[in-house]
Amino acid sequence: MIVAVWLGAWLLVALVAESPRWPGLPGRVQSLLAPLAFGATLLWLWEVTVRTLDVPRVILPAPSLIWDRLIRSTDILWVDFVQTFVKGALSGYAIGVGAALVFALLVDRSDFLRRGLLPVGNFLAALPIIGTAPIMVMWFDFDWPSKAAVVVAMVFFPMLVNTVQGLASTDAMQRDLMRTYSASWTQSLLKLRLPAAMPFIFNGLKIASTLALIGAIVAEFFGSPTRGMGFRISTEVGRLQLDMVWAEIAVAALAGSLFYGILALAERGVTFWHPSQRKR
Repeated sequence: MIVAVWLGAWLLVALVAESPRWPGLPGRVQSLLAPLAFGATLLWLWEVTVRTLDVPRVILPAPSLIWDRLIRSTDILWVDFVQTFVKGALSGYAIGVGAALVFALLVDRSDFLRRGLLPVGNFLAALPIIGTAPIMVMWFDFDWPSKAAVVVAMVFFPMLVNTVQGLASTDAMQRDLMRTYSASWTQSLLKLRLPAAMPFIFNGLKIASTLALIGAIVAEFFGSPTRGMGFRISTEVGRLQLDMVWAEIAVAALAGSLFYGILALAERGVTFWHPSQRKR
């Protein structure tokens, strides 16, 4: 019975995914049907499997129990969301990305920085977060500034490398054309090199968006006030309240997906001229 329902749901998802796309807004809504149906199928299979095999809730709670915990603990989840995502992740993301953009312009104008800073940056980017996070907590105290500092360290160099590569993506003929127009460095930057770098910049923004949330959550494992997603996950695991742990994971996944989706929509609007966007 379970296998038959699963195969039927799989066939429905395949039919929705392969059906011709409608034009305009209905087409965009239609593109969401396949992943929503697939996700609903996975949740149904998870619920049925856990209840059929009588899996203990300390091992894997059913989705219905996680949903019930989400509804009953909205106040706690909201406080944790503000502490981790709004204060820690978003503030660190804004500082790290902004600093990387400024440094990329400096690196672009200086061969010394390009040859000296970027190799050092690659080395620092490879440092493990479990080693740097406790140091940041000691430097910036237990509240959200230490988590924002960890996020800055995680997002700065991926954003810097992508921006520098984007600024160097124009070819010699395009740069020669700007020189024949007697364009200054600022005019060449604003009218040629920065627009050409936008796909690379948005690539860095999307990579940094996922790193920011991971960094903020992991940093809370090494010291935080009595709130935050990382703090809640670590304490509720110790209390064997796995439904609360999964509720925090669900909120983090939803927030991260929405953040990434907003950046993807902004990329589509800004880089509409790029071949990768025109194909969609």
